[in-house]
Amino acid sequence: QVQLVESGGGLVQAGGSLRLSCAASGRTFNSIMGWFRQAPGKEREFVAAIRWPIVNTAYADSVKGRFTISRDNAKNTVYLQMNSLKPEDTAVYYCALDRRNDLIRTTRFAYDYWGQGTQVTVPS
Repeated sequence: QVQLVESGGGLVQAGGSLRLSCAASGRTFNSIMGWFRQAPGKEREFVAAIRWPIVNTAYADSVKGRFTISRDNAKNTVYLQMNSLKPEDTAVYYCALDRRNDLIRTTRFAYDYWGQGTQVTVPS
C-alpha cells in the first residue's frame, strides 16, 4: 500500500515562490509521481510528473519555465518548486502515483494513489 502526504501549501503574493513536498510511504521505486491541481468549479488538471529511476519529466504548458518537479528517492519525497506564481495558480494541489513506469501520463485516471491535497492561494 502507498500513502502520500503533501505539505508546503499556503498564501503567497503574485510573483512569489512556494515549494510543495510529497512524502511517500510504501513501494514507490520504479513508479511515476505527479502533481495535479484543482481550482473551485474546475476539473483536476495535470501540472507535472517525474519518472524514476530513468529520470524523465513532463509539465503542463501553463507552468513550463516556472515550476520544477524533482524527486529525492532516498527520502521517498517528490517536490514541486513553484516560482513566479500567478493568481491563476490558486488551487488545491494533489500528489499522485502511477504504478506503471512505461511513460508519463497526464490524465488523472492513470494514477493509482492520491494524497489529501494542499491549498495554494495567490491573491489577485
